[in-house]
Amino acid sequence: MKRTQYLLIIILVAAAVFYYGMNFVYADKPADIRYLNREIDELNEKLITAQILANKLDRVYTLFEENLALSAKDSLADDASMPFLNSLTEKLDQLGIKLLNIRPRPSMRKGKYISTPYELEIQCDYDELGALMAELERSERLITVEEFLVKNDVARLKTFRDPEQLLNQTIEMKISTLTLIKGQSNG
Repeated sequence: MKRTQYLLIIILVAAAVFYYGMNFVYADKPADIRYLNREIDELNEKLITAQILANKLDRVYTLFEENLALSAKDSLADDASMPFLNSLTEKLDQLGIKLLNIRPRPSMRKGKYISTPYELEIQCDYDELGALMAELERSERLITVEEFLVKNDVARLKTFRDPEQLLNQTIEMKISTLTLIKGQSNG
């Protein structure tokens, strides 16, 4: 009987120690670990963002340098920016695209930026057109492609019998460069 009582006391003490350990010593640890893991994830995201910004900082600086005018009278906001036209024609030559016509249009002020439109008429195949779109997207200047029209009518199909001649399309494009204006004033 004494033995059973000792065993029961030992079991009760062990159960009390186990209960105390689980509820008061280890109870908050899983919640603390989950909280710390969330905090580590947030800090890692901030670190990755900071690394990306540090690596891309020169690109951001170039973006501002190429697209930020001090005022609406800045040469960057002129109607036909010669540096832009030169770089555009250079890109067209590199891609093997034939430039048929280019018409700069007057600039338009649209809130905090100036839009300078250009109408292009080019001759190229669809692969070259895709490469041009990619180049425009990669450009240091902010460029929007307002619209493009592929002139692929039935009369053209009847005129040319050679499939190689049919690959090249005449395309009319309307693009605009966007120039941000620093120190925007209401006037």
